Amino acid sequence: MPNRRILRLSGSDTNSFLQGLVTNDIAGLDHGLVYAALLTPQGKYLADFFLKRDDDTVLLDVAEDIADGFVKRLSMYKLRADVAIEDSGLNLQRGTGPAPADALPDPRHPDMGWRAYTVEAKADDGTDWDAIRVRHCIPESGIELTPDSYILESGFEMLNGVDFKKGCYVGQEVTARMKHKTELRKGLRSVQVDGTAPVGTEITSGGKPAGTLFTQSNGRGIAYLRLDRAGNDMQAAEATVTLDA
Repeated sequence: MPNRRILRLSGSDTNSFLQGLVTNDIAGLDHGLVYAALLTPQGKYLADFFLKRDDDTVLLDVAEDIADGFVKRLSMYKLRADVAIEDSGLNLQRGTGPAPADALPDPRHPDMGWRAYTVEAKADDGTDWDAIRVRHCIPESGIELTPDSYILESGFEMLNGVDFKKGCYVGQEVTARMKHKTELRKGLRSVQVDGTAPVGTEITSGGKPAGTLFTQSNGRGIAYLRLDRAGNDMQAAEATVTLDA
């Protein structure tokens, strides 16, 4: 199981507070889970998370290793808003098989199954999550998603993690400019990997830096690449790397 912290946000200003901060439209909470991110004012990634409506509160599902800093950042933005942020005491349960009654589909991709939040900590169902993530180029917090990354380079539009019509949020101007006024020159891509290399290994092409190799499974991987140098002659340590067909 991934180590996640499930926060609960409550108070009369919760909806407007979140709507002005996160990359996605929280109106989607009326239909299921919402996947979103919090960015710096310069448009760089700080955290990604799932939001779920729970009666008159909102649950927020975030990676444990970034949770403390994330809560501090939310508290900084809260100012005088009527919003309380506390640990819910709940645990994440997820799977790809039969779903419990209170589970909701993962909005990033149908193959990512379902997520549910329970008082009792329950074991994972044995799904090979890395294999699914690699197959569909789905980044993970702390691996492919790092503080120097931009969400459009990380595929957030494909993952239903950003809304370009919702209005302002922190980092919105930079994100919109990248969407409408520039052509992305770098980004995450699925690759074939012949051999193995540690996560974070530099990829070279023709002896020049071309990117970084991240999660790998079953001869495939997720790589962050300079698209002008991405080709079929790339190396990551002793592994040969080629763009996925």
